[in-house]
Amino acid sequence: MGFVRKAKAYLHLTKPQVIELLLVTTAPTMMFAAGGMPNLWLILNTMIGGAMAAGASGAFNCYIDREADRKMKRTEKRPLVTGELTDKEALVFAWILAVISIVYLFFLVNPLASALGVVAILLYVVFYSLILKRRTTQNIVWGGLAGCMPVFIAWAAVENRITWAAVVLFLVIFLWTPPHYWPLSMKYAEDYQRAGIPMLGAIASAKSVSVQVVLYAWAMIVCSLLLIPLGGAGWVYTITAIAAGVWFLFHCHKLHHLALEERATSRTAMTVFHGSITYLTVLFIALAIDPFVGDAVLSL
Repeated sequence: MGFVRKAKAYLHLTKPQVIELLLVTTAPTMMFAAGGMPNLWLILNTMIGGAMAAGASGAFNCYIDREADRKMKRTEKRPLVTGELTDKEALVFAWILAVISIVYLFFLVNPLASALGVVAILLYVVFYSLILKRRTTQNIVWGGLAGCMPVFIAWAAVENRITWAAVVLFLVIFLWTPPHYWPLSMKYAEDYQRAGIPMLGAIASAKSVSVQVVLYAWAMIVCSLLLIPLGGAGWVYTITAIAAGVWFLFHCHKLHHLALEERATSRTAMTVFHGSITYLTVLFIALAIDPFVGDAVLSL
């Protein structure tokens, strides 16, 4: 195997699509925490360190789930399934990347961000991948704690502490995870059943899943509005949080309505899945813009 193909295999091992989604929340959180533009090197170093920590977690997960991945069509192109990487290569790479990420965050960001990076890796690798994933239908709910850690790391990078505003953003992502992931598990229900992984969307009826999706979506949107009194969010964030929330709720309720009529399809579920990504992206873009626009309005 050539160098380029091998490098692509290692990159694939880190689950870059997940890293991309995590980084969407990092820079905006730092801007909001700073009330403007933080030092660009600080943003860059936080994103690099966070990306490496997330990549290490993804690599560990691919190693842990390698046998299940061989039974699922959704994961049939992962490098441990195709044989592009050996189990040993994957495990060594995961450990090296994890250590580098923690050291990088410690020296180029701050010790608190580094410690939170350790917590993020442990949550995803041990708490989710090793303990919860095969034992409970609520695996993605509590396992989703790892996906919330980037906002803590980002906030700590700027303020070197965790405030209530950071907690609100943490909870928004925590509550976002089920309506994001459960519709995906509805589409790949057969995959998860074959692999013996009890994702709620794979073992529960569409009606039951849709109820949970709607409830979590409502809780997420209510929580997002807490940033106004607890974090001092301005009008840009407020209007966006309400508008994007109503739009996403519409799709969640549509899924529930179709599920009640037994007309819900994988296409409907994936509309909610993709909609959740759009919602989170738009919300955090507004979070990044809000401090600048608020200052501009005040100056006028």
